[in-house]
Amino acid sequence: MNFSASRTDRIPPVAREGAEAAESAEAAELSGRWSDIPAPTEAELDLAADAAWATEMGLLDLAWPDDLSDEEAWLVSHDSASPAIDDAPERPVDPRTLADERLRRLEAVAEERRRATAEEYRLIALILSEATVTPEPWVGADPTLDASWNDVRRRRVAAVRRDRIDLAERAAVAEIAVRLRLSEQTVRVRAAHARVLQERCPSSWAGFVDGRTSERHAVETARLSATLPDDDAGSWAAFDDGAADRASRLTPARFAVAARALRERVHSESLEARHRRALRDRGVWLTAELDGMATLNALLPADRAHAALARLDQVARHLVAAPDEDRTLAQLRADALADLLTSDLERARVAEPGSQNPEADAKMRARVAEPPSRNPDADDEMRARVADAPEPPARHITSHPPSRGSAEQHRGSSPPDSSTPSPTGRVATAVPRVTASVVVTVPALTLLGASDEPAVLDGYGPIDLDTARQLAGGAASWTRLLTHPLTGAPLALDRTSYRVTATLRRWLGITRPTCIFPGCGRSARSCDLDHLVAWADGGTTDDDNLEPECRHHHRLRHGSEWMPIRDDATGEVHWRSPLGHVVDVDPPPF
Repeated sequence: MNFSASRTDRIPPVAREGAEAAESAEAAELSGRWSDIPAPTEAELDLAADAAWATEMGLLDLAWPDDLSDEEAWLVSHDSASPAIDDAPERPVDPRTLADERLRRLEAVAEERRRATAEEYRLIALILSEATVTPEPWVGADPTLDASWNDVRRRRVAAVRRDRIDLAERAAVAEIAVRLRLSEQTVRVRAAHARVLQERCPSSWAGFVDGRTSERHAVETARLSATLPDDDAGSWAAFDDGAADRASRLTPARFAVAARALRERVHSESLEARHRRALRDRGVWLTAELDGMATLNALLPADRAHAALARLDQVARHLVAAPDEDRTLAQLRADALADLLTSDLERARVAEPGSQNPEADAKMRARVAEPPSRNPDADDEMRARVADAPEPPARHITSHPPSRGSAEQHRGSSPPDSSTPSPTGRVATAVPRVTASVVVTVPALTLLGASDEPAVLDGYGPIDLDTARQLAGGAASWTRLLTHPLTGAPLALDRTSYRVTATLRRWLGITRPTCIFPGCGRSARSCDLDHLVAWADGGTTDDDNLEPECRHHHRLRHGSEWMPIRDDATGEVHWRSPLGHVVDVDPPPF
């Protein structure tokens, strides 16, 4: 029990009344002073909030002068006699200082993000390296350790163990890819870049790990250093020193140019030998774009690429001079390229000096593909003008890969003049007509004009209806696919083909257009058809038990712990990874 009296109880009544009167007078005085103070403006409140944040983060010290009391310090910014906030000579937080502090915080965040990206690269490389050293988590126990083991494929023990290591790495790549929502190729490339940087460019790798250089700097460094000779540590060190210095000072785009020049200086192998090796990488590939368009890419020797572009430019400049021609030079180059590549035997032959059929040559030159024009009369006049135009000479183009002799002819010299004719005087060899197979799925009502549902080009996606109708008009054969009127699910397929396997493959190519492994986009037409339940275990060969798997994932399914699982209730297929992670298959692409 507490018997102590309160402070006011110990004060005599007379004194207590005097103290209360003094406190009331002081409160009235303060109230009168505060009543003259205007309410803070929105700008003052925002500035105070920013100052509080900066103080809390340790970025600003708001110490008041020693000669001001607490009350004076609080009232100084609310004094009615003080200037307006926009005209104040001194502010609690200078906007320039605040902006600078925020930029410093942004730099810290960017540095931390770069460090996290480098750690991601390191972990990917580490996981794949450990998978090759310890493959058991990915492909199961080693069967060669069992004395009674006998390989049905009659492989030797060393061959089986090599396959296990390869499949373990593949399984680990697939696990990383599905968990990070990356392609398997991206996972492999990041692991390769990390290994190259760690081995050949330790200074550049350290800058990446510390967050001083970006991912683009690191990727370009790894890409270029990987092309240096494998047995020349001196060129590695010289490139690493120069690249690390330039990466710390240049933007990624400027660094890419400087790093390529540095690589040329430190490379110990001759340019001729490197060019011969680079010729093996030539190729053509397609990249899907938006709105029914696609990009056709070609990797060619530099002289031939420049000659091809010059040839297209000549054709385009002939056409652009025609009256009422409203296409740009870029559009004309694209139309000329498409016509040359998709034409038949007659249209693939280009006029040559001394041709035996000048009229046919002139006619062929005038037949350059173009979109439907709004001015047919101008088109006729343009074609006539182009037909009369002299054919510019160009170099000989062969349809076979360059031989070793042709590579010797290209290297070590400047690109030949595209205006110099070949010894035979021909511009291009006559090529046989090639009919490409293009798969287009077109709703029947769309063909009849009763629906605007888009058609689907296999491997690309939706295309416009005019293009679909043109392709349908030239189709040599049809396969009828009946679908549910509400859900669009396939119901039946005409089995008019003689071989059931071909019909079943066609059916699966429509209902499962790509490899069923998560993240894989390989077309079902180039995939294996795998039994989910093996034939030996009672599985049937029908569309309910077959799924398309590319050769890589087919091997992965049977050689590692990756396993597809079909849900009997819903019919959906899932994949279980070697570490027990369950992954859904991708939805249909189109």
